[in-house]
Amino acid sequence: MDHKGDILSGGFADPVFESQGVFRKLMDGMAQPGTIHVADARVKPPAPLGKAAGAVLLTLCDHDTPFWMNGELAKSGVPGWLSFHTGAELETDKSGARFAVFEAGAALTSLGLFSVGTQEYPDRSTTVLIEVAALDGGSPLRLTGPGIRDERQIAPQGLPQAFLHMWAENRLAFPRGIDVILTSGDSFLCLPRSTRIDLMEN
Repeated sequence: MDHKGDILSGGFADPVFESQGVFRKLMDGMAQPGTIHVADARVKPPAPLGKAAGAVLLTLCDHDTPFWMNGELAKSGVPGWLSFHTGAELETDKSGARFAVFEAGAALTSLGLFSVGTQEYPDRSTTVLIEVAALDGGSPLRLTGPGIRDERQIAPQGLPQAFLHMWAENRLAFPRGIDVILTSGDSFLCLPRSTRIDLMEN
């Protein structure tokens, strides 16, 4: 399939202004885990990537940040689009990727297969974007940890079944570990590795 038209269009209309706006919201999201933010950017990534995921990737990726994508995304026009607009290149080795993206409904690969950084440089880890059906309306989850007073609740729809187990294992590596960004439509929320996530009882 010819993705050339999709690759050349759909980037930031105002790259400096829009990327700065998304970056500020990402920093706020990491400082306040679980809070929902809207990516106010005029981006239109190729299907099946959503707007918020596209805006986040355009903001964070550059020629020094290789990215990995799950099967369907990797075969779409998304890798070429992201490479064209940021200079980042698709990486097939999960441990070598600075960013990884799973489309909505995709099975989740073990987070331990990505780079968790080192004790000396824990920031040299992979940030994983997971697209979900919605950021609310699902099973309620309790968040606790830095940046959260007492607790915060989120209820994403379509979170992969194995996620909570993988997340518990991920936290054991702290200060190393994976940070996750959940995206849906034009919105996102951040889950830094320091956050504890528990399923709330009905």
